[in-house]
Amino acid sequence: MENRIDEVFASQFTRADFLKRAAATGVGLSLLSGLEAAGALGADTATQTVRWISPRGTLDVMDDFDLWVPVKQGYFSKLGINAKLIAGPLGDALATTKFAAQPGVLTASIDSGIAVKSIWDMISGQVFDFALPTNSPIKSVKQLAGKKIALGSAGWSTIVDPILVGAGVDPKSVHYVNAGNQWAQATESGQADAGLAWEGLRAQWAGQGLKLKYLIGTSFSKQPSNVYSVRAADLSDNSKVDLYTRFLQGMIMGLEFAKANPRAAAQITYTSRPNLAKSLKPQAAYDSFLELAEAYGTSHRAGQGWGYSSPSGWAGYLAIVHKLGQTKKMLSPSQVYTNDLAKAANAKADKATAIADAKAFKLNSTFAAVDPGHPNI
Repeated sequence: MENRIDEVFASQFTRADFLKRAAATGVGLSLLSGLEAAGALGADTATQTVRWISPRGTLDVMDDFDLWVPVKQGYFSKLGINAKLIAGPLGDALATTKFAAQPGVLTASIDSGIAVKSIWDMISGQVFDFALPTNSPIKSVKQLAGKKIALGSAGWSTIVDPILVGAGVDPKSVHYVNAGNQWAQATESGQADAGLAWEGLRAQWAGQGLKLKYLIGTSFSKQPSNVYSVRAADLSDNSKVDLYTRFLQGMIMGLEFAKANPRAAAQITYTSRPNLAKSLKPQAAYDSFLELAEAYGTSHRAGQGWGYSSPSGWAGYLAIVHKLGQTKKMLSPSQVYTNDLAKAANAKADKATAIADAKAFKLNSTFAAVDPGHPNI
């Protein structure tokens, strides 16, 4: 018999029913989009089920290696967690404010009275990029003023607007083109001057034969990226804090495993989702994984541990979204995120086991033949 201990919110999304369904979208990078906890009572021990809802509408991506590794290596199980990864719908950006979201979805949700808080920043910095046609003369974000920007959903404008403001561009000066699933092709063909992209997606598009060049987000923006969030009230419940901390511990083990043996983590993720082989060859899948892994490791390389939320990055971002009118209230960082669970999980995670497992992992012939490049995870 399953005894639910956390209803969490009930909808799903492409990337994060929030802001009272006000705007519309958050992109689907690799973040936590819907954490739902339930207690499964066994004969002698109790396991807790955590349901993670993807904001991308699919699990057939390399983004979620930090979840597939602990699932397949049994790290979640050893921590008393039955992790279920669920594909959410692509299109309603506000449908997943619940447990994982793009920053704009999170802040809009809080502003509208939905009490949620981030407990983990996937990338301590900007994950979004701008794709350009290969013959584009554009060399900086400032040159996007007055241009057409292709999006996969109209709601993604809530993601792009703060990025533009941060770079000194008035969002009202650009024209957004809602090209649906063909937004990359619209950019490549020149129907748009630029298109929203993100780390991990660049390599996927290259592997699919798309010819594009990029303005890389980390070179022009310090704004936060995707987060894992929970009900703010849950953070006053010790049992739920313990549950979420253990979930983060499992993820950290997955990240340490990936750092120690990148090709092994890529192989585990690729073989966990057979449909990936239909769209990505192993080398392109590995390259996509590596873009993401290096981005996920930003705060770790800076000595702040995995999942760290940058106070300065968040402070600047919160000021911009308030100025844009995306939030009616000027939110304070303490209303939006906490580093407490990430700090505790970094201290408790069994990193040594994950590293040893990674080093002992036997690659199959396919991934043994993949060019590992020069990982900087």
